[in-house]
Amino acid sequence: MKQYRNVVICMCILLLLAGGTYAQQKTVRILAIGNSFSQDAVEQYLHELAEAEGISTIIGNMFIGGCSLERHVKNARDNAPAYAYRKIGTDGKKREKGKMSLEAVLADEAWDYVSLQQASPFSGMYETYEASLPELIEYVKVRLPKKTKLMLHQTWAYASTSKHSGFKNYNCNQLTMYQAIADAVKKAAKANKIKIVIPSGTAIQNARTSFIGDHLNRDGYHLDVKIGRYTAACTWFERIFKHNVVGNPYAPEGLDEARKAVAQKAAHAAVKHPYKVTELSITN
Repeated sequence: MKQYRNVVICMCILLLLAGGTYAQQKTVRILAIGNSFSQDAVEQYLHELAEAEGISTIIGNMFIGGCSLERHVKNARDNAPAYAYRKIGTDGKKREKGKMSLEAVLADEAWDYVSLQQASPFSGMYETYEASLPELIEYVKVRLPKKTKLMLHQTWAYASTSKHSGFKNYNCNQLTMYQAIADAVKKAAKANKIKIVIPSGTAIQNARTSFIGDHLNRDGYHLDVKIGRYTAACTWFERIFKHNVVGNPYAPEGLDEARKAVAQKAAHAAVKHPYKVTELSITN
């Protein structure tokens, strides 16, 4: 009897270990329906941050430059093959297919997470979410597995010196734009029962309080290809996987330890407090 009990215990342990191994090997599938701001956030560094912690990912981005929620809805209604579909596989390699429709890409993988976002000029204008987001949500939900979690991507305010025409919507004031985005996204998420907000905008604003200052953009609105994009990727990583990104060993080549610390701490603080700026006291 004792021997039989020992055999049963051993079998249970083996099953638990097998289950743990399966959980570790599961590939997490993430899709962004966006524009160049989702390109900045997910097409580089997110895969590597996850890989550094043993997490396998497939990451997709449906890209049209400057695409608004209104245009996504029109594309959905028309089943328009209007997107460049960039996909980063488990091997970390990016592949692109042109002339793809929302319907085709939603069916391409059993997505675990799908994010939606507004185009930057309208990102702080709640009425633009109200007009288009509910229809887009309904469209994607009926084409996704029940397990899929919808997310709202809170994007960032422009650099204070930005010449983007959309900056006029916020009186060409960075803090005005940031607060408008934070308020609009918070309200839209609540109204549409989206539980996951990825606060990239707050993370970027947090990083701007550090010694880096207002140097996280490459052209006044898109993110700097290293520190800016890395900060956004850190935010996506921590919010989705619920792993504290501070201390993650991965950073892009050429990014020094001080800037790596800023990005990771800015992202961590943003996930903790997604709608308010956290001052970072990090010196170079």
